[in-house]
Amino acid sequence: MYVYDEYDQSIVDARVEEFRDQVERRLSGAMTEDQFKPLRLMNGLYLQLHAYMLRVAVPYGTLDSRQMRMLGHIARRYDRGYGHFTTRQNIQYNWIKLADAPDILSELATVQMHAIQTSGNCIRNISSDQFAGAAADEVADPRPWAELIRQWSTFHPEFTYLPRKFKIAVIAAEEDRAAMRLHDIGIQLLERDGVLGAKIFVGGGMGRTPMIAHEVKDFITADHLMSYLEACLRVYNRYGRRDNIYKARIKILLHEIGVEAYREQVEAEFAAIRDLGIDPPVAELARITAMFEGPDFDKDAPDTVDRSDPDYAVWLDQNVAAHKQPGHAIVTISLKPIGGIPGDASADQIELMADLAERYGHDELRVTHAQNIVLPHVRKADLYAIWTALRDAGLAEANLDLISDIIACPGLDYCSLANARSIPLAQKIGERFAGRQRELGELKLKISGCINACGHHHAGHIGILGVDKKGTENYQLLLGGSGAEDVSLGKITGPGFDEDGVVDAIERVTDRYLSLREADERFLDTYRRVGMQPFKEAIYG
Repeated sequence: MYVYDEYDQSIVDARVEEFRDQVERRLSGAMTEDQFKPLRLMNGLYLQLHAYMLRVAVPYGTLDSRQMRMLGHIARRYDRGYGHFTTRQNIQYNWIKLADAPDILSELATVQMHAIQTSGNCIRNISSDQFAGAAADEVADPRPWAELIRQWSTFHPEFTYLPRKFKIAVIAAEEDRAAMRLHDIGIQLLERDGVLGAKIFVGGGMGRTPMIAHEVKDFITADHLMSYLEACLRVYNRYGRRDNIYKARIKILLHEIGVEAYREQVEAEFAAIRDLGIDPPVAELARITAMFEGPDFDKDAPDTVDRSDPDYAVWLDQNVAAHKQPGHAIVTISLKPIGGIPGDASADQIELMADLAERYGHDELRVTHAQNIVLPHVRKADLYAIWTALRDAGLAEANLDLISDIIACPGLDYCSLANARSIPLAQKIGERFAGRQRELGELKLKISGCINACGHHHAGHIGILGVDKKGTENYQLLLGGSGAEDVSLGKITGPGFDEDGVVDAIERVTDRYLSLREADERFLDTYRRVGMQPFKEAIYG
């Protein structure tokens, strides 16, 4: 993984001291909240319902055991003993004191971490495939490119105050494990005639106006990828609306002027800047790429696994994926215990995962956009020891991609923008379906507490949107979404429900699915085959 050089470290250290001075001025009253707000947001500090929330960047979801332990330390010392992993592969702390924020950032800087650009109208944390560097189906490791984009976008003088926030994802496989086409820009690395390049998608996103990104460039060679991205951002920065926050995202720009007009503008801009030296020197790209070379795998690692323990066998089938290296596997650690809070982990659990990565996983972990943790490189011979340790820590739920593997935002329990609570609803759903989830098979359920869609409800096979209905919490039910390579947006079934009512409605939906399912169809496949009507009849009678 990438290691800071003196320039990276000096940038982060300088920002910490700059923010320390800003916090001191705010606490002394020398700076008003209106003056302070844009400064704290550029350092990932939000003011929520009960306290400040700090969002810490985990670039493209990759970190080592030292960094993971620091996250546990911060949870224990500065929060209430836990952290919340997010859909942008970051971590949030929900109970931060303003006076402590500079010290937290200072401690993060000692392990090459920060909270820069985790908020504000800038390019946010770059996201990527959590299986990068381990999956057999990728054409290249996307993380060197994600790192290059991170460096290019950090404090970019042109793109620090964009019309609205901007999110970029990079993948390198046909299987989309990062919801790439629901980003402002999605990049899919691929090869053509032996040449590495990328397909570029622009204009995706969720929120109040969900859209799937459009293909803007079928193939750009890797040596011009950065200048093409620069052209894409320049056109948006030039023409994106700043008069209406609800129409400021790049997806609205493409909708208003059309994909072809946007493409023509980008191509003209690209022609003007492609030879200006924006793309990195070959040596610099090689320097970054070398840091992402695979670990020293055990070439003699056995490829067989003892499945005699039935609980362990269930976990193997659900949470362990194939690795490109024989004798190894990819482990997903579920942060979705039945009745728990999706994405939350205690300080002890965070430190345990760090220990497991150091001992068994070549000192590497990944945060997933589904709010779980991955150990990307483990020997199959060590899987049972890992499972045993996870089981003892309450982290061995075998529910990856099942109905209890719920994506959920913090909702009205924390967020000042939310209309409804997400956490209690997720807990009720997990408890209701715990005994049926294997029968139901792959079923991705996602909950947002407001229209901003931080819980990706539009992309759920079953999605839930919390709204305010005359002062009471109400939940709309959506069906048919997907954030994968078969990307689609869910459709609202009809009138909403109260909290218990929406759980009952989901049960009626899943009962109807089981009655309609053919062979090994997933819920999403059945829905696409029969359409909405049979499910509406089951829900509303």
